[in-house]
Amino acid sequence: MVPITKQANFDNQIQSAEIVLGCSELNQTLEFYNQILGLVIESIYPADEPKVAVLSGYGIRLRLEIGTSADTGTLRLLCTNPSQIFAGQLQFQAPNGTTIELIEALPEIILPPEKQSFVLCQLQQDSDWGLGRAGMQYRDLIPNRQGGRFIASHIRIPEGGPVPDYVHFHRVRFQLIFCYKGWVKVVYEDQGEPFILKAGDCVLQPPTIRHRVLESSAGLEVVEVGCPALHETFADREMALPNNSINPDREFFGQKFVRHIATTAKWKPWRIAGFESRDTGIGKATAGLTGVYVIRSTDFLSTEMQSHSEEFLFLFTLRGYMDLSCEKQPLYKLNAGDSVVIPKNMKHAITAVSNDLEFLEVRMSDKFKAS
Repeated sequence: MVPITKQANFDNQIQSAEIVLGCSELNQTLEFYNQILGLVIESIYPADEPKVAVLSGYGIRLRLEIGTSADTGTLRLLCTNPSQIFAGQLQFQAPNGTTIELIEALPEIILPPEKQSFVLCQLQQDSDWGLGRAGMQYRDLIPNRQGGRFIASHIRIPEGGPVPDYVHFHRVRFQLIFCYKGWVKVVYEDQGEPFILKAGDCVLQPPTIRHRVLESSAGLEVVEVGCPALHETFADREMALPNNSINPDREFFGQKFVRHIATTAKWKPWRIAGFESRDTGIGKATAGLTGVYVIRSTDFLSTEMQSHSEEFLFLFTLRGYMDLSCEKQPLYKLNAGDSVVIPKNMKHAITAVSNDLEFLEVRMSDKFKAS
């Protein structure tokens, strides 16, 4: 191993440090460090089934990871450009055996390769709901994550009232929050005072925008769609929301915040006869990366088999039902709460609908907008 020599000038490269400790399960371990020892939570992920948590306090930053072997510990230094320190050596050991790692403080988002597949998720009385961040319950709508590229969650808060959330942000390529039932009070960086997101409304959360969930109705349900599937949630202890700046046109890594209000939206004919849709404006705000629409039946008769060539097509039934026919698949009836991912080039058709059918469509193109 190349000897490490003292550096005369770090040029402000090292920004902070983490101590990494393993654990067999996270919830009780996190509760001990947070509530017993008084360390504060800095980040936790993934939100639907946390496996990693970062806490800080008393001059240390502690990272808990399920399954990590850390007998002697690892000290991780988060650097602006780690290759410029210690002659480019990124990992070495301290005399006591502690591993020292130098990593990027803000690494690029890793986007897994496309692995498109057909995924049907139907809401059942005994559907599995897991406990996630801030006491929210999560139902996984894409268990295979399309190879790690996409995640979709049906999230609910059974009891209304204040939500134990904190100002935080996500490093993502794309993130949509659609209010399915009830209402939720939220506040966003540079967007002014807190507002109520009601059933049928949605927001585009552009990469790194600070936000906080404040309060919800009893029985709140939202649908969240994100890319990539695994992304970190970071706490921001310095920013108070609402903040002093109001800048609704601000861009966050090429995207703008969108608040779509269902009651003021205009309905227009959809691309398929017998339906109409309302455009959430997310396509424009993401420079064409993602289109998000709410679609309802009007004078539906039938549709022909069709296919798409995009990166991602996700449908979530909001109310009513539709019969979906897909090649090499049986006929499926999608009722309220059911969802489907249809891969590119798979022929499919809607063959029957209820008069009150309404569903959410999320389409993503195959161009990458780095964040």
